[in-house]
Amino acid sequence: MEINKNNVVNIDSKPIKKIVIAVIAAAILIFVAFNSFTIVQAGHTGVMINFGKVADTVLEEGLHFKIPFVSEIVQVDNRVMKTEVDSNAASKDLQTISSKVSVNYRVNKSSSADIYRNVGSDFANVIVNPAIQECVKSVAAKYTAEQLITNRMTVSSEMESEISQKINPYGLSIEVFNIVNFDFSEEFNKAIEAKQTAQQEALKAEQDLARIKVEAQQTVEKAKAEADAYKLKNSQLTDKVIMMEFVEKWDGKLPSVTSGASTMFDISSYISSIGGDNENSSENAE
Repeated sequence: MEINKNNVVNIDSKPIKKIVIAVIAAAILIFVAFNSFTIVQAGHTGVMINFGKVADTVLEEGLHFKIPFVSEIVQVDNRVMKTEVDSNAASKDLQTISSKVSVNYRVNKSSSADIYRNVGSDFANVIVNPAIQECVKSVAAKYTAEQLITNRMTVSSEMESEISQKINPYGLSIEVFNIVNFDFSEEFNKAIEAKQTAQQEALKAEQDLARIKVEAQQTVEKAKAEADAYKLKNSQLTDKVIMMEFVEKWDGKLPSVTSGASTMFDISSYISSIGGDNENSSENAE
């Protein structure tokens, strides 16, 4: 620093220039240093792009070095993602079906670079959703509307299999597949309801018929049993038994009017014979 004749202080500019250059150099170094590293987030993989060219190497999650201003790291989400697709299809019997399908899928880590190179980051709309639309229509056309309801598990498995065949070559895999719902036309719903009602009525009629047959059989068996009992009773019935029954129920009074003498004679004779038998029994006992 020098003081001239006019008492003006002159500052040497060379040290200042050095300081400014040093500061700029340090800032550049810090900037380059920060751009030499990248962090791949958890659940993601890093795809390295050098001057617009996608490298085959896939970076795992964590801290990685890259060439500043040359390399760019694009992160691809490898976590489970969900998409829901509404679709209209026709069944084998030409019924209109409105369906909603939910698919949980993920990008395979080893395929991150390939899918970014060939498809980009919007693979859900480019690959997954169109594949779901096509496969739902393809499978629905193989079954009648009623079969789509009764064989839902089979239909679901077949749809999942066909969708997997469509998206697996791109490095995508299905984790969970669900048919949220199947909606049919109002006419078809009414026809199904009418069919169910008819089946229930037919089942009730069949049950009633079976009950009537059982009741009829029971009546026949009862009649047979009564007939057999009556037949057995008649075979054991004799004049003496009949008269015994009469005597047991007789009050000892003779009717004032009779239809014939023979009847009274028979009754008197029978009573006498019974009395005689009783006397003989008494004598034998003595």
